[in-house]
Amino acid sequence: MNVYMCVVCGLVYDEAAGWPEEGIAAGTPWAEVPPAWRCPECGVGKADFSMVLV
Repeated sequence: MNVYMCVVCGLVYDEAAGWPEEGIAAGTPWAEVPPAWRCPECGVGKADFSMVLV
């Protein structure tokens, strides 16, 4: 599983953890996060997230 970080505010999306409070179940790959999803911290779209090595 991968981790993605918002390049604007630094918020992290971990595929293993998902984002249950946003309706995204644990284990949801980034590619399956809805295209209209927005960063809950700063409002940018998926295009402003980059995969990070952990």
